[in-house]
Amino acid sequence: MVAGAAATAYATMVEPRWYRIDHHVLPGALRRPGRLRILHVADTHLAPWQDHRVRFLASLADLDHDLVVATGDLLGWVDHEEATARALAPLTSGGRPGLLVLGSNDRYGPVPKSPLAYFTAPGRRIHGQPLDTQRFVGAMERHGYRTLVDTTTEIPTTVGTVAVGGIDDPHLAFGQGRAPDEVLPPADQVAPTDPDAALRLGLVHAPYRAALDRLVQAGHDVLLAGHTHGGQVRVPGVGALTANCDVPLRQARGVSRWDRRWLHVSPGLGHSAYAPLRFACRPEATLLDLTG
Repeated sequence: MVAGAAATAYATMVEPRWYRIDHHVLPGALRRPGRLRILHVADTHLAPWQDHRVRFLASLADLDHDLVVATGDLLGWVDHEEATARALAPLTSGGRPGLLVLGSNDRYGPVPKSPLAYFTAPGRRIHGQPLDTQRFVGAMERHGYRTLVDTTTEIPTTVGTVAVGGIDDPHLAFGQGRAPDEVLPPADQVAPTDPDAALRLGLVHAPYRAALDRLVQAGHDVLLAGHTHGGQVRVPGVGALTANCDVPLRQARGVSRWDRRWLHVSPGLGHSAYAPLRFACRPEATLLDLTG
C-alpha cells in the first residue's frame, strides 16, 4: 500500500513536471549534404494552471534549432487559445519558422473518462466542448507557425527547401469506425511539390498505420507525429501498454523506421487535465539533427 501511494504521488506530482530535452541524429534524412536541426514538440495540453510548462517552453528559445514542428494536441482547456499560442511563441523567436498539424484536442476540450478506456477502446474519442480552433490557428500564425490541414507547404532553409505535407488528425474519424480512404487525403494532395527539396517531411498528429503509410505513398522521407504520450504510463522493462492508436507499441515514442523512412513519435509534454500523471515516461521536447 505504501509503495502504491508513493508511485501514485511520483506519477502525479513529480514526473509530469520533470521535463527533458532529448536529442537524436537521423543520418541520411536529407537529400544533400548538410545538417538541419528540428525542434519537435507535441501534446502540451496546456491548461491555465500549468505555469511550469509555460516556463519550460520559454526555455526552449535558447536552443540552437532551425525549424519548429508542433504535432498537435496543444490546447488543453476551454478559452485558452491565445495563451497557448503565446506559450509556444518563444520557439519561433528570431524568425525561425514553425509548422503545425492539429490534434483532436485542438478542436474539442477535455472530458472526464475512465483510464480503462485507453485499453478497452483505444481509438474512441468522446467530444468535449468545441474549441475556437480558427482563433488558435490565427494566433499561431501571428507567432510564425504555418498550419497544415491535408495540404503542403515549402520552407526555405540554409540546406535548401523543406517540402512539407500535413495530414489532418485521423483520430476522431477512425474512432467512429470510418475507413482510411474516407478520412485520409489522396497521396498526391500531400506530396512534395519541389522535386529538388532537400527534405521531404510528412506530419500527422496521431500515428495510425494508415496515416503513416499515406505519407510514405506521398513521397516523404521523415515522418513526425505525437498523440501517444509515449504510452504515458510505461512499465520498466516492458514499455508502453497502450498507444491510443494502432502504431506498434515499440514505436509509441522515439525514433524508429517506418517502411525505410525515419519516424519520430514525440512522447509529448503534457497530459489530459483529467489524467494528470506520467510514469517512466518523462515529458519531452526533442531535437532532431537531420543529416545528408
